[in-house]
Amino acid sequence: MADGWIPDLTRTRGAKYVVIADAIANAVETGALRSGDRLPPQRDLAARLGIDLTTVTKAYEQARSAGLIGARGRAGSFVLPQDAIAAGPPPRDTGMNMPPEVEGGTLLATWERTASALLRAPGAGGRLHYAPAGGREADRAAGAEIFGRMGLASEAGQVVVTAGAQSALHAIIGATLERGDVVACGTHVYPGFLALARRARLRLAPLACVEADALEALCRTTTVAALYVVPTNDNPTTVTIAADDRAALARVTQRHGVRIIEDDAYGQLAETPIAPLSSFAPELGWYVASLSKTISPALRVAHVRTPSVADALALAAEVHDANVMPPPLEAALATRWLEDGSYDRLIGETRTEAAARQAIAAEALPAGRYAAQPRGYHLWVPLADERAMAKAASALREAGMMAIPATSFAACDSNARALRVSLGGAIDRDGLRRGLTMLAKHLP
Repeated sequence: MADGWIPDLTRTRGAKYVVIADAIANAVETGALRSGDRLPPQRDLAARLGIDLTTVTKAYEQARSAGLIGARGRAGSFVLPQDAIAAGPPPRDTGMNMPPEVEGGTLLATWERTASALLRAPGAGGRLHYAPAGGREADRAAGAEIFGRMGLASEAGQVVVTAGAQSALHAIIGATLERGDVVACGTHVYPGFLALARRARLRLAPLACVEADALEALCRTTTVAALYVVPTNDNPTTVTIAADDRAALARVTQRHGVRIIEDDAYGQLAETPIAPLSSFAPELGWYVASLSKTISPALRVAHVRTPSVADALALAAEVHDANVMPPPLEAALATRWLEDGSYDRLIGETRTEAAARQAIAAEALPAGRYAAQPRGYHLWVPLADERAMAKAASALREAGMMAIPATSFAACDSNARALRVSLGGAIDRDGLRRGLTMLAKHLP
């Protein structure tokens, strides 16, 4: 324990928080602070040095960013093991919406154990060879089981395994749409789909609200080729479409022959998942379920449920042209996890951590000033104007968080003033609490 350690602020010049952070680095290098040592509580150190608490907080944050120390909640800040320090600083928030690192989670141990078992099994070398473009039979059957659990009856022949949801969306566009086709969507849409749609020269038709009446009105004046929707915890707006509204939307798609591109990245995080929109119009639904948003962004595996076996063959050909195949070992991991129960446990851990982070947001931010889902890990935060957005984004950056402006999601000209704030990624709960507390100061 190093609770009594005090940095010498006279040895170097500069901002006090930089001097303290440098002192921590020097103490680790010289052995004055060793792996597992606890640093003095921030308030205690501030009192001993006669400086502001915020200065110590910034110093500890800089040491965390450098990969020297880590926080353990109320237990305090500790020097990291030498192998962790040697690995370099932890990843910073890039603004990508990714699952939170789970406190006390089992992902790393489960991944290591399962991968080792797969590679020790008889015939394991086959896992490292080329796989069919649509995925191995066992992996496609696993996808069908996932869809069945969600309320979307499927057979393995309808399922295609891809290298993540972005790969799936790229292949679906290539298999089903042509240049100039009209795609209905929300006014603010996942940027990955926006990029693909623009590259394919599709015409986006934003709906002020993704609901049956709005889609019906559009279809009466325009030939609509497809509807793109994130039905649960929409990225970025956090809207979830209710079951009755999904059924009503599906009836409109059936009346007008509109394909459904259903990007259900977050559906499995809901405490009680809602049946997919595609389950009400299975002959039109292209349903995507990805593991990168429910377990880990490093798990580049998504399962796509197509309307028919013939559609699956066409989609598999598109996957082959773009990516050749899904990563076979990662697909096998997902299949094994589904068989041994790890799949449900890992998603459950993400769900629990997301709920804990939503509780932090509810404590730090005024009620009614943001939109969120109870088991989601991003917020949609309306702000008064561009100046308020800039100040809020700057405050979050200081805490190691990134906020993405509404313009990055706009499917049309929009004067919306809002930020999407991710609660996930590498930032821990204490860092998240600091960032959201700073954000609260800039809300109207």
